[in-house]
Amino acid sequence: MEWIRTLVEAFVTLFVILDPLAVVWSFVALTAPLERRARHRAAYVSVAVAAGVLALFAVAGPMLFRYLSISVESLMVAGGLLLFVVALQMFLRGPRFDAADGQLDPAIVPIGTPLLAGPGAIVATLLLFESPGVAHHGAVAAGMALALVITMLVFRFAATCLRCMRPGITQFTTRVMALILSAFAVQMIVDAVGRWMTSGIT
Repeated sequence: MEWIRTLVEAFVTLFVILDPLAVVWSFVALTAPLERRARHRAAYVSVAVAAGVLALFAVAGPMLFRYLSISVESLMVAGGLLLFVVALQMFLRGPRFDAADGQLDPAIVPIGTPLLAGPGAIVATLLLFESPGVAHHGAVAAGMALALVITMLVFRFAATCLRCMRPGITQFTTRVMALILSAFAVQMIVDAVGRWMTSGIT
């Protein structure tokens, strides 16, 4: 029963932080210019990237942070700045992410990270794996995997909605999501500054 409780706790915690029902609108806006197969691929890649980032921090996060003297607040500021740049580009030019422009795949940045595997998800992962024990770690990994699989399914089937969206609706959605993303990015930085003011910069 303890194993199941840990699994459910890990699933609920990560699913709430990932918030795929909210992020899916950013996914739709960012992948609008892509072809159908490319959008489906983006759904898989974005979740795979998030899973890889979270797995990396679960295994080596504490040691890496201590070795590089990086605080969670610094990670929040970096993620906020990166997200703000992407949001600004979306607002000014629309979701123009393609190989011809030499731009980064939106499935990797900003969907995979920092929208999915952002500071909140990374910190939650570190805390969930904090308790020792193979059984505990296995339950946490299973709960996180379940949350990521459901997120991937949400993205995968939401992509089909683009076939029903006219270009004008897509452009409008892109601008609205750019505004929301920029506000989210600023909030990440504000939260980091607030934590620094409370506990001091280290």
